[in-house]
Amino acid sequence: MNIQEDHDHLLLSVPPKFVVSEVVGFLKGKSAIKIFGKHLELKKWYWVRHFWAKGYCLSTVGLDQKRIRQYVRKIEELSN
Repeated sequence: MNIQEDHDHLLLSVPPKFVVSEVVGFLKGKSAIKIFGKHLELKKWYWVRHFWAKGYCLSTVGLDQKRIRQYVRKIEELSN
């Protein structure tokens, strides 16, 4: 995982028995609840509790998984 100012990179493995859109919705929902719980001051800007954007970008990883892992790590190194 790598967190940028305006977006996040997250590389995870989702077994075929799960629907990817439901997994993403779950992660966005649970993370928003935790963020609002820790940062109460955000409630005045996000009063409807819509913290994340509605959409997401998804790409499947096959043979290039190693390259994508390197990319996410490199972005993290550059941002530190």
